Amino acid sequence: MAASGEPTGQWQEEVAVAVVGSCMTDLVSLTSRLPNTGETIHGHKFFIGFGGKGANQCVQAARLGAKTSLVCKVGKDSFGNDYIENLKQNGISTEFTYQTEDAATGAASIIVNNEGQNIIVIVAGANLLLNTEDLKEAASVISRAKVMICQLEITPATSLEALTMAHSNGVKTLFNPAPAITDLDPQFYTLSDVFCCNESEAEILTGLVVDSTEDAGKAALILLQRGCQVVVITLGAAGCVTLSQKEPVPKHIPTETVKAVDTTGAGDSFVGALAFYLAYYPNLSFEEMLKRSNFIASVSVQAAGTQSSYPCKKDLPPTLF
Repeated sequence: MAASGEPTGQWQEEVAVAVVGSCMTDLVSLTSRLPNTGETIHGHKFFIGFGGKGANQCVQAARLGAKTSLVCKVGKDSFGNDYIENLKQNGISTEFTYQTEDAATGAASIIVNNEGQNIIVIVAGANLLLNTEDLKEAASVISRAKVMICQLEITPATSLEALTMAHSNGVKTLFNPAPAITDLDPQFYTLSDVFCCNESEAEILTGLVVDSTEDAGKAALILLQRGCQVVVITLGAAGCVTLSQKEPVPKHIPTETVKAVDTTGAGDSFVGALAFYLAYYPNLSFEEMLKRSNFIASVSVQAAGTQSSYPCKKDLPPTLF
């Protein structure tokens, strides 16, 4: 059952960015350095936050002003209840946020060091139970959005089905193959209007080492040849590299140099921002969309936490809009 009992119709007319993906409760420990195997170290702060790639991307798009809907599944537990409340607080439609008694809400254990680097273990839980029936129920939103985003923290077959549904209805698809898997179904490439991954995901998918913008260009070319329309490889502080079927020459889009406090969720901030621009500013050049998405992601790394670090429209320069 859908969780929120929202009236149908009103949201469905308006939703511009639909996200089919994950919700995770983040259990975050801040330490001076990351522990070695078998080592116990003292941290200096612990907090519980809201994460999961799907929800993160949805929250960033919503905070920029997008009308969004998140199709996801959480547990019938306190983390799940809190998560639904969090989505509502961010103005996200929870009409297709399902709750199940068969699994716990997904959780991520995150350790962040003083340099803002992290290590993460996720237990997907209820996310893996999002299924075909749920997608059918949410078809009105998935097939009418301007942009639909998917990732791989839910069952890949479910993501593929959502991409197929969106693609066949002329909805622009933005696919973020994270966490990456080596044997990705070839259909993921052909169904992706924009295929957006980071350097480590590009390495897993292509088998190439990605240590520079040149490497990223080579990896992007391989991904493009698999059938994507547009490929974007994000490179953290180095910005991103893109190419497309129309312009198959790699283009490097640099970003601002900032002091990173916590890079957790920066890639999701980028994807959410890109979805916002694709939906609301379709006439901007793609390069300009990437520059603006780079900037928004660079703002997010300057604060601790995942969604808590995502900027709102009112806190950003008006030139971005």
